[in-house]
Amino acid sequence: MSGDFWSRRREAVAQEALAEEAALIAVEKKERDAELAEKSDEELLSEAGLATPETLESPEQVREFLTSALPQRLKTRALRRLWRLNPVLANIDGLVDYGEDFTDSATVIENLQTTYQVGKGMLAHVEEMARQAEAAEAQEAEEEEPVEVEEAPAEIEEPPVLVAQVEAPDEPFEAPEEEEVFAPAPRRRMTFTFDEQRTG
Repeated sequence: MSGDFWSRRREAVAQEALAEEAALIAVEKKERDAELAEKSDEELLSEAGLATPETLESPEQVREFLTSALPQRLKTRALRRLWRLNPVLANIDGLVDYGEDFTDSATVIENLQTTYQVGKGMLAHVEEMARQAEAAEAQEAEEEEPVEVEEAPAEIEEPPVLVAQVEAPDEPFEAPEEEEVFAPAPRRRMTFTFDEQRTG
């Protein structure tokens, strides 16, 4: 029993020592990061004797850059340069999803405003466009010249009436004689008589 107790005790002491060492390392790292944050990138590169990350020409230089005691922001720039140095990573075939920055953060204008209104949409913008269209139509109507209409003559001359002269015939006109119409003869009815013969 005593052996188990002392073994557990030694293990706990070792764990406490490792925890204290890790805490000291974290404090030192935090203090070093605070000192590095106060300096500019140019000062840090000159103190470390390294070139600007964008001018690196080989993966070995990038590896040396990453193993140095520089802040993470400079190491990130070196990693971006590595993507361009490696032909496998640089030659993208266009099939890589999310391979480009599709955000509009680079093209957004500062203090950009919109005419969209919650619950109303772009009502004010549409009304302004309609007002401008009406004003343009009114201005065009004013600029149009009046069309001159020719007045009709007061008196309209009637065309002359042509009268044809017909010569009268020498002989008087006689109407044709009417043909006599004969009425049809009345129909005759035939009568028959029968003698009754009596037989005794």
